[in-house]
Amino acid sequence: MPQSFALASTESNSPSPSCDCLAHRFGNAADGPDRVPCYGSDLTEAEWQVVRPLLPVPAWLQGRGGRPEGYCHRVMLDAVRYVVDNGVKWANLPADFPPYRRVHAFARRWQVTGLLTELHDRLRDRVREKEGRTADPSAAIVDSQSLRAAANIPRSTSGWDGGKKVGGRKRHLVVDCLGLVLVVLVTAANVQDRDAAVPVLERLRRLYFSVRLVWADGGYAGRLVGWAAEKCRLTVDIVKRADDTSGFVVLPRRWVVERTLSWLMRSRRLVRDYETLPAMHESMVLWSMTMLMSGRLAGRRRGGFSRPAPRAG
Repeated sequence: MPQSFALASTESNSPSPSCDCLAHRFGNAADGPDRVPCYGSDLTEAEWQVVRPLLPVPAWLQGRGGRPEGYCHRVMLDAVRYVVDNGVKWANLPADFPPYRRVHAFARRWQVTGLLTELHDRLRDRVREKEGRTADPSAAIVDSQSLRAAANIPRSTSGWDGGKKVGGRKRHLVVDCLGLVLVVLVTAANVQDRDAAVPVLERLRRLYFSVRLVWADGGYAGRLVGWAAEKCRLTVDIVKRADDTSGFVVLPRRWVVERTLSWLMRSRRLVRDYETLPAMHESMVLWSMTMLMSGRLAGRRRGGFSRPAPRAG
């Protein structure tokens, strides 16, 4: 697993640039012009101080191949955040960012190599510690959200959700008791929740052995409960809506994941599925959450990340 920025030991004898990212300190971007942050999605100085120590060290800096980046890491992060926050096409990135093909390649490389997941998980651990919790969660909540797909989405990875009357894809989330994402899986919209829950819970058990309890809605009831207890050693607690209730009702525990789904909808790139590959949509969810968590740690509110009441787990 790549080490963090704070563990890098190589030093450069070149003059110190105004940006302290690895690409400026050791790469080809040291002589590049400085970009002035000017968009709402740009990292503030406080956010950069939070994110910088958590960035993975590039392979080329550890002698594992590759070549130094030609663009500032902070600028590349700002470019990806701009796409996620504003929902624009990659080709429509503003001219003060690097060429869009380089930015897309950067985002794709971080998704494939797991660097994005590493950064996301480190930020989540910091948020949990800031809230007085251990880094390893003991309980989680699972739910799904169907959304329409753009015209470029292949038919092989999309479908029709008859219950929600939505044609496209469905993202399945497992979150902790703070609403922070633990697992995300994107499937065709016609995949039933209990069917998608099998690989989701398997991944949850593999990544977070500390989790013992998962709350879910009635869509996950049935054989999944017994399967989870036998195969994954997870207790799936079904939180049902009372038969005599009508209209909107806040249900215990389930409201946490519903709030996370609403947070994601504040990122315009996630309002509709524009990603050809489901894995790229999953990475967009992680990018959105990194924006939210870095803002939280830096004291910058990004719409609705309210402090939840103390809960077990």
